[in-house]
Amino acid sequence: MPPPLQPGDKVRFVSPASTPNRERVLAAAEILESWGLKVDFGEHAFRKWAYLAGTDEERLADFNAALRDPDVRAIFATRGGKGSYRIADQVDFAAVRRDPKFVIGFSDITALHLSLLKYCGQVGIHGALFIGPNEESVSSYTQDALRLALMTTEDIVIAARAEEPTSRLTTGGTAKGPLIGGNLDMVATSAGWALPDMHGAILLLEAIGLYPGQVDRQMTMLRKAGHLDGLAGVVVGQFTDFEFDRPYSVIDILREHLTVLNVPILGGLPLGHDDRPASVLIGAVATMDTQAGTLVIQRGSA
Repeated sequence: MPPPLQPGDKVRFVSPASTPNRERVLAAAEILESWGLKVDFGEHAFRKWAYLAGTDEERLADFNAALRDPDVRAIFATRGGKGSYRIADQVDFAAVRRDPKFVIGFSDITALHLSLLKYCGQVGIHGALFIGPNEESVSSYTQDALRLALMTTEDIVIAARAEEPTSRLTTGGTAKGPLIGGNLDMVATSAGWALPDMHGAILLLEAIGLYPGQVDRQMTMLRKAGHLDGLAGVVVGQFTDFEFDRPYSVIDILREHLTVLNVPILGGLPLGHDDRPASVLIGAVATMDTQAGTLVIQRGSA
């Protein structure tokens, strides 16, 4: 587990995936500076090359430079998008082991979290100073959740929201294990090379903008290839930009694939691309309680 940040620590924004909106990144930097952190930027943070923030070599160079710089105490991805999966196997894992530091991001950045966990055992922060589709700025809830994960050693308690459509997936029971996963698209993309062993783990899933058939295809592959064997439980976050009122919706598809695993399922968690998302620690030990409707991420163990 990387140590929590202190006021005066330096953090760096890099772009391992797609090109960010400069104004949004600068606004996020202002929030971090208000917490007492120093902020700088990777050389290619705002570079554009097709749908990527620079070539693979440029994006990887920025990421590895931040890992190797002893003055940089945490690394923020400017955004997700596409492309972190192209470089996630080329990270300087030796630098990660020498000097653990939090990597913060979600969505496409899930590929980096999974690779760092698999090859280094490093815990990452699934989260960001994210502005939801119905928000004009980063909510106080999202800011507080990220600051708690990044700058304290307190346990993180996330309560399910009944208004989230995935809350309909909740079953019964409790489970404890390392929290592994994130964006479904990236969990499926990482299978076979960057996805850690899931035995005894709690799987986290969230998604945005997929066709129902894509979700079905990815869940089928993960399940039939054995990647979900031995799970302790499943927690489901925000599935954004889906039609939930259609016949055989994504909720039905997820239910079919998840219930056959015969483990507790907790849906409705505010994790993903919708309004007021929280932050969690990927790789840390978590406890899920379906009756209480909570996911508790426990500090000090990974």
